[in-house]
Amino acid sequence: MRTSPRSGLLALALVPAMACGPSGPWRQPIYIEGSPVLPLGDTAIAYTKVGVGGVLIRSRATGAIDTLGPGTLRSPFNVEFDGHRWYVSDIEEGRPSIAIFRADGSPEGRIDLSQLSATPHQFALLPDGRIVVEVPGGQLVAISGDSVSTFARFRPGPRPGLLKGARGGVLHAVADRHVTLYNQFGNIRWRIEWPWRESAYVTAISVDSNGRIHLIAGVPSEGTFIVYTLAAENGEVVRWSIPGPHASFTVDHFGEIRPDTTLPG
Repeated sequence: MRTSPRSGLLALALVPAMACGPSGPWRQPIYIEGSPVLPLGDTAIAYTKVGVGGVLIRSRATGAIDTLGPGTLRSPFNVEFDGHRWYVSDIEEGRPSIAIFRADGSPEGRIDLSQLSATPHQFALLPDGRIVVEVPGGQLVAISGDSVSTFARFRPGPRPGLLKGARGGVLHAVADRHVTLYNQFGNIRWRIEWPWRESAYVTAISVDSNGRIHLIAGVPSEGTFIVYTLAAENGEVVRWSIPGPHASFTVDHFGEIRPDTTLPG
């Protein structure tokens, strides 16, 4: 594994975040070993890996890898970057939290979710910096500094929901209930029913550099994984992959999804 110097973190993250084009790379990873991939423009990706205490930031051009949060993160999973700060879900000694880092990778703080959220690793970052998490009782709440306010209410499912920032709002997937895209004010843009129990269990949400929404699901009866692409405009399932034996997938410029076992680890 090649590792770039700390200054490489800025080069790989800040530049593409501010200057990337709308088309995105020709083929891009969207899941690596089940972890959602965060695209950093056309030149880098950020992702986590089981057993690695940090966020891996990989240059597309050189393959060089820098690590965000080594020695600080214990069990990271979801990653968001707004051009100024990194937000990373983590679990330390059984306590879920969101670790916050400055753009240069230096730690800024940590939000303890142990008394608030019942869904470790699940959060959505809004454009104004609010962080949305699911709490018991069928509520999504928005965290801003020391303030916690109701963002939306919903009918709970048998399992905790999944969250992801998408299209300037919040995508919320509730098992055996529905998938909903809320705008930044908590109003529903669209909602689709999703009877997961009859087919597969969705385990994570990823958004690629073109803004397309991808849900990865495990199919226990077959021991495989499959990815569904939802239209951002109405939630319609517009594409799906062939099943793959591993939870690693890529998508191309035209939206074709393929299993991939050769992604960087």
